[in-house]
Amino acid sequence: MKHYRIAVIPGDGIGKEVVPVALDVLQHTAEVFGDVTFNFTEFPWGCDFYQKYGMMMEEDGIEQLDKFDAILLGAVGDPRLVPDHISLWGLLIKIRRSMDQSLNIRPAKYFEGLASPLTAPKEFDIMVVRENSEGEYSEVGGRIHRGADEVAIQNAVFTRKATERAMRYGFQLASQRKGKLTSATKSNGIVHSMPFWDSVFDEVREEFPEIKANQNHIDALAAFFVSKPQEFDVIVASNLFGDILTDIGGAIMGSIGIAPAANLNITGEHPSMFEPVHGSAPDIYGKGIANPIGQIWTAKMMLDHLGEVNMGASLLQAIEETTAAGVKTSDIGGQASTKEVGKEINKRIKVLSGK
Repeated sequence: MKHYRIAVIPGDGIGKEVVPVALDVLQHTAEVFGDVTFNFTEFPWGCDFYQKYGMMMEEDGIEQLDKFDAILLGAVGDPRLVPDHISLWGLLIKIRRSMDQSLNIRPAKYFEGLASPLTAPKEFDIMVVRENSEGEYSEVGGRIHRGADEVAIQNAVFTRKATERAMRYGFQLASQRKGKLTSATKSNGIVHSMPFWDSVFDEVREEFPEIKANQNHIDALAAFFVSKPQEFDVIVASNLFGDILTDIGGAIMGSIGIAPAANLNITGEHPSMFEPVHGSAPDIYGKGIANPIGQIWTAKMMLDHLGEVNMGASLLQAIEETTAAGVKTSDIGGQASTKEVGKEINKRIKVLSGK
């Protein structure tokens, strides 16, 4: 029997609704499969916590989280209570950076039963590997002067170590999938960082001659995500480019509300963190209509990371069968409540297990 300690941060808004449903699905899956147990420890960090204590998480929060096997996060942010730059950098990005969660992995997949905005959707299954620690989202820069002479400088930072790490992971992931990898670049317009990115890509691809590798400029690649997403397998991208592409990925699936993400510490020195892509949606919090699929699919990615691949595969199949059967929340064309979707997924997991 394997036992996993999971830190749970529901966070803000609908995170407080979808996380309990995901935990219930995880517990049910563990009970059905019978060889895994979970111990969930919940932390009340977020904007409500900030309102009480003037901080998004406890001062020793990173040290507390470091004791766990993984972190399951709901959503962060409520601009009615805390400015977004404070909530984001005080919790989500603080955890990512402090725990060296250097890669952000986000899938985009065709789901039967979801109305994609694509006029002729074909089956697609894309995995985006986003460098998660530097790039365009570095903290290097500043502002000087005021008024008409004001200047803002934002420096993008690309290190060989982080760039190689993202690309090598992408090639390794492609070797486990369809054997195709695409690098997102913009070396025809960004004259220093992107030519550097391309040169590192050319070096790393020599280590993986079996992988069919190419590169696309980000503007064309964004268009291809809409016009021919079925042609892609694994994408490796910088922090900003990966962020943009994965939002497009959520859109072509039919809703960004179902998209999951993994923030990986690939050395195992610190726990990795798993979070849905959707925001906290405070406007619908408390109505029981939030879509839990993004959080549950996120839990599936956590299972894969922990090595419970069979459980993860069954969970994803149960999600797909649930949408195909029309058991969906209103944001994706259904009438089910948050909890009803979770119950349907639980029912299908039991059937898939054969027990």
